[in-house]
Amino acid sequence: MRQDIREPAGRLVTVLALAAVTVAAWAAWLGWDQQRDVHPDGSTTGPYETWQVIGLVLTLLAPVYWAASRRPVADAVLGITLGLTVASAYDWSDDASGLFGVGVTLVMLGSLAATAVASTAIASVTRAARRAGA
Repeated sequence: MRQDIREPAGRLVTVLALAAVTVAAWAAWLGWDQQRDVHPDGSTTGPYETWQVIGLVLTLLAPVYWAASRRPVADAVLGITLGLTVASAYDWSDDASGLFGVGVTLVMLGSLAATAVASTAIASVTRAARRAGA
């Protein structure tokens, strides 16, 4: 069986488009907040608030759903993971402690795992619904 050259190219375009959407979502939700909050006891938190991260995750559910229900699950997983990894590496690269690499690695592993679970669940539900409706 001969594979059409358009299929790998289409998958690459899907992965890169998902990565671009993810970077844009990161910029919209997290990119503008760079200040740490200092509390009266001297402890610091941030720079992101919980609602910003939740907003990013909920925003990314739409492209994950789109990709996982139409394309191979790996496309959604790779695209979202690539986008979050690139965005966090860029955003945190000026960290003076030098530990940004650890954070970026954790973002990569966490987004890989979470997107794989979500994409697999979405793909199985939508494909089962398609089979039942056909």
